[in-house]
Amino acid sequence: MRKVFLFIFIFCIAIANAQIKVCDKVTNGVDFPLCTNGKVSNIFVSNADHEVVKRVANIFADDIYLVTGRKGKVNTSKSVKGKNVIIIGTLGKNATIDGFVQRGLIDVKDIKNGWEQYVVKVLEKPEANIDRALVIAGCDRRGTAYGVFAISEAMGVSPLYWWSDIPVKKSKSLFLQTSEYISKAPSVKYRGLFINDEGWGITPWAKKTYDPELGDIGPKTYAKVCELILRMKGNMLSPAMHPGSGAFNKYPENKIVADNYAIVMTSAHCEPLLFNNVTEWDKKTMGDWNYMTNKGMINKVLDKRISENGPYENFYTLAMRGIHDSGLVGVPKDREVSLIEEVLTDQRNILAKHIDKPIDSIPQLFMPYKEVLDIYEKGLKVPEDVTLVWPDDNFGYIKRLSNKEERARKGGAGVYYHISYCGAPHDYLWINTTPNTLIFEEMRKAYDTGADRYWLLNVGDIKPGELALKYFFDMAWDIDSFNFENSYDFNTDYLTSIFGEKYRDDLKDILDTYFLLGFQHKPESMGWGYLWNNYQHMERVIDTDFSLINYNEAEDRMNEYDRISDKSEKIWKSLPVELKAPFYELVHYQVKGAALMNKKMLTAQKNRWYARQNRAATNLYADKTKAFHDSLDYYTKEYNTMLDGKWNHMITVSPGWKGKYQNMPPVEKYQPKPGEDMQIFIPGKDCTFGLGAANVLPTANPFIKKHLFVELYNRGDKAFTWEATTNVPWIKLSKKAGTTLLQDRINISVDWNKVPTGDNLIAEIEFRTQNKVEKVILPVFNPKSPSVAELKGLYVEDNGCVSINAGKFHHKQEANGIKVRTVMGLGYENECVQLGEATQETQSMWNTHKVSQAQYDFYSFNGGNVVAYIYALPLFPIDPKHDTRYGVMIDDGLVHWVTVSSKEYSGEWHRNVFRNSDIAMVNMHVGKPGKHTFKLICADPGMIIQKVVLDFGGMKQSYLGPKVTMVE
Repeated sequence: MRKVFLFIFIFCIAIANAQIKVCDKVTNGVDFPLCTNGKVSNIFVSNADHEVVKRVANIFADDIYLVTGRKGKVNTSKSVKGKNVIIIGTLGKNATIDGFVQRGLIDVKDIKNGWEQYVVKVLEKPEANIDRALVIAGCDRRGTAYGVFAISEAMGVSPLYWWSDIPVKKSKSLFLQTSEYISKAPSVKYRGLFINDEGWGITPWAKKTYDPELGDIGPKTYAKVCELILRMKGNMLSPAMHPGSGAFNKYPENKIVADNYAIVMTSAHCEPLLFNNVTEWDKKTMGDWNYMTNKGMINKVLDKRISENGPYENFYTLAMRGIHDSGLVGVPKDREVSLIEEVLTDQRNILAKHIDKPIDSIPQLFMPYKEVLDIYEKGLKVPEDVTLVWPDDNFGYIKRLSNKEERARKGGAGVYYHISYCGAPHDYLWINTTPNTLIFEEMRKAYDTGADRYWLLNVGDIKPGELALKYFFDMAWDIDSFNFENSYDFNTDYLTSIFGEKYRDDLKDILDTYFLLGFQHKPESMGWGYLWNNYQHMERVIDTDFSLINYNEAEDRMNEYDRISDKSEKIWKSLPVELKAPFYELVHYQVKGAALMNKKMLTAQKNRWYARQNRAATNLYADKTKAFHDSLDYYTKEYNTMLDGKWNHMITVSPGWKGKYQNMPPVEKYQPKPGEDMQIFIPGKDCTFGLGAANVLPTANPFIKKHLFVELYNRGDKAFTWEATTNVPWIKLSKKAGTTLLQDRINISVDWNKVPTGDNLIAEIEFRTQNKVEKVILPVFNPKSPSVAELKGLYVEDNGCVSINAGKFHHKQEANGIKVRTVMGLGYENECVQLGEATQETQSMWNTHKVSQAQYDFYSFNGGNVVAYIYALPLFPIDPKHDTRYGVMIDDGLVHWVTVSSKEYSGEWHRNVFRNSDIAMVNMHVGKPGKHTFKLICADPGMIIQKVVLDFGGMKQSYLGPKVTMVE
């Protein structure tokens, strides 16, 4: 059965180019045999070609061997001959291919003088000694490599085959079905990854596991990184600064390795001219890293670096900040602009000194990161040919993009984007929870404003960010093939191609829920104490904002994590052995890890809450917390020890040194008092003490289904026996009697077919023990009019709130080309509304009835003042001439204008990125009870709204707000 499973799978994989297809048998007369009858077609390259071409040709032979078990021969002979031959080469570097071009056998007009393009062509009898030839010709060295790896991927060798241990599907024969294919130029010219500064995982892994002979991250490791980049159609690497390990240029072989793979080297925003000031700057011998007082020494080391690295292909960062991501040292505010301009001039002079090219043809970038953006906005003049690389705010929201004037610059623009970060308000370095839909929204916006020159992704330690890395590189290669819809399904589609179509629905459910929960709040910050905001910069674990009392919020979150982690576990156990490791790495560890982190923190919170109530179950929940903590360590150890320890030291629960979330959270113990002591917990009762003794449940109504229950708990060490009765027949209890040692939950349901109509019905439930009676009141609202059928599909007021999923609007009005659309995979409800594209013109704030808007019909049972809470993505304006405004309006009332953006590192920004939401609070008015329409009105296009809550006075404390109140 397993053999059949693998056989079926081989041709259902996602491939690099849909037009390049490989199968295991001949389908027509033009199929080219890569391997048939146990023989691999010989591979020919020219000795005159680039090193990367020869290297990739040998890797291609290895890839064929991985699939077929047969190894082809790579020839460098000038005489190409054979029945079926594969010729790999670069235009101008391979005489055979150039001859075919001159004779008109291959048309290269679409790639000649291009950038990283290639042609795949099957030729019949091109020469007397060649019956058939498969030609893979690139316009440049990377174009040739991409052509080869496109066929490798079509054969079933994933770009992640080594990094994620994706098995290669076996086949005895391989035939290329594609007789001709011409690639387009990549959407983004330079596409790279940045290993997070600190190298928490990859550095110890390289030192202790992968390259213990060197005991550092060096040429052997970088060879694997460079091959990965090339297979993923990337072309650029920014190595980490790696405190505690060797800098990239400590080992001269590193730059040779990068060049052998045709990888362009670049550097982080604070590493000028490829110089790592973290480990390469020696204060004792070189003095202070201070351009005002030590300019000569700084330029001396930069000069030496370019003299050594100048002969290779690089994208040079022009910069001056402090050591390792700190601000400028010792520069008065009034000197910042002139000093940076001086730096730019000096560094360009160094480049011109050592590189024999016009200065405006040498790739250079300037990245206005953190405080440098403020300096740029003061009027800093950056040379016209230098690429402006716009950073995000480290949490996925790009701070600034090119305005109309900047888009005309010769140097163009790019983006530096994070899916991993160490810094305020909280690190997220462990697992990837950044949704592809957010990446698409931000990067498409950047591309549409001219950022097509340079894309750099901070991918942490590469693992476990492989899926996001593949998505990022695929999009950078061909951005027009992506939209919100296929970005949302990208991970599901890719993983289905690996693990099987039968798992598609389960994988989609797991991934959609995992990213939804992670977007609501990252697992790393479930300790809830900000990092970097006190004297010692240490996290202090406190209670979360997820409510244990209202809307079943914390419990539902844990239940959802349980559900998807159980489903993931079931898939993992069902997979054949060769697929277990990749599933563990790409899915299971991250899902299970996020679940355990959340359950650990929320269970500890419940334990501390129980201790305040003197519950006998307090100690049990302390033990549960410890079990979740230990289980997380177990799953992490499993990751590091599987495959004979291939990835040992790569994964830690808490990369970094400041986080406390990896530790056992604080829990409390309670010694139950002697005897029995029944107490009652009522959901929705925020204050246990000081508000009276009445036990009143949230009001039940027929419009919104809700989980109603009463929890009986014990404060004593002896079980109590109880029974329950109701005063009306239409209230149903899941239990009517029992014996409780710790606690017991009694679910409550209402038989709406038997409930009399009335606005203020009261049901009573009485819980009785031998020596105690507790009464619970259930208010019931069952008006004669309107009926459930009349309100079907509307949002309705429930317990004093109307809660709206912004992605589900009833009507939309579109004007001036501004589209209103639902975006899946973003927001607290997993769908949002986007009001136009950020690159469109600001809309009039005076004629609101004529501009684009989303409209939501709702029914209220109250009128008067209402407070609207609008949850929006915390986006930044695309440039200083724009804002992030949108309007809110009820019926034809007053329009209230709201802006989303906040200044980076302000208190508001800290809160926004911590919760992935800007929450605006607006006082509004509803004229009278009945049907109304809430409107979200476009002002600055591109705003994305997640959720709206209209509070008529019933809103309770929570993190996500009330659940959506739509009548189903």
